[in-house]
Amino acid sequence: MDKVVLGKTGLEVNKNGFGALPIQRVTKKEAVYLLQKAFYNGINYFDTARAYSDSEEKMGAAFEYTRDKIIISTKSQAQNGEEMRRHLEESLKNLRTDYIDIYQFHNPAFCPKPGDGTGLYEAALKAKEEGKIRHIGITNHRIAVAKEAIESGLYETMQFPFSYLAAEQDLEIVEMCRKENMGFIAMKGLAGGLINDSACAYAYMNQPQFSHVAPIWGIQRETELDEFLSYQDCPPELTGKLQDKIAKDKEQLTGDFCRGCGYCMPCPAEIEINNCARMSLMLRRAPSEAWLTEEWQEKMKKIEGCLHCGQCMKKCPYGLNTPELLVKNYEDYKTFL
Repeated sequence: MDKVVLGKTGLEVNKNGFGALPIQRVTKKEAVYLLQKAFYNGINYFDTARAYSDSEEKMGAAFEYTRDKIIISTKSQAQNGEEMRRHLEESLKNLRTDYIDIYQFHNPAFCPKPGDGTGLYEAALKAKEEGKIRHIGITNHRIAVAKEAIESGLYETMQFPFSYLAAEQDLEIVEMCRKENMGFIAMKGLAGGLINDSACAYAYMNQPQFSHVAPIWGIQRETELDEFLSYQDCPPELTGKLQDKIAKDKEQLTGDFCRGCGYCMPCPAEIEINNCARMSLMLRRAPSEAWLTEEWQEKMKKIEGCLHCGQCMKKCPYGLNTPELLVKNYEDYKTFL
């Protein structure tokens, strides 16, 4: 079973991390079953967030009696120190624990630092001194913020989107973390659902140059969990066939495309931007029938009511022209009907 040490934290985690965002979409009983099955089959790292509705509560129910055998990270989108302390107390209660292994600032638009006026870093440092958190981390989708956080020396882990679709600037972030002995946690290893071959994704992450990379896979179904568990005993190798697939996917998925991160949401026109703005790709990479239902036709039709307010563009960490992408995807979508 492949292990990864998360940099200067010294924490050793399974190369298979459990991303617990998707379990907010299933029942508590289903979520507890998935989480416990993952644990009893060797997965020891579980990542959640205060913003993931009841994900923390489900994790707390699953691991109350095995807490000392796992590593938990959660996140706060707080904008000031007082709010962060409140989020932390809520997370501790939900997770049924008195400490969190890695507490992360959740995709801030800037790099929190001591003396920046927000009180965020000071609050995290105080919580660490009190033993409520053990390591301070940060998650981000912005290259500039990620680089600043790494160079600051203030953080022990970086959680950043990383898959075989990574651009050169993304790879630079991965390498910077290695050089600074900063734990690198790879989110969106399947590029928000655009990568449809988990074995290919796992094999790419398992290359020697990424031995310090700890992927967390978003898991909602038992079949998905079983796939990743199977790779622990028989890790897929990056064969010529898989390398060809990566090359083909990179050719198709380059340039301006929506990664589905959802930071543009909510939309004042109630458009489900994080799916509608990448519908053309989803139609061609997943069974199209699922995207052509009456429900999805109604969701796509809402694009006609776009207010062109620009809010989504301001919030997009990738700098996309989201309204333009929505129109292009809608016009393409109608050709499938």
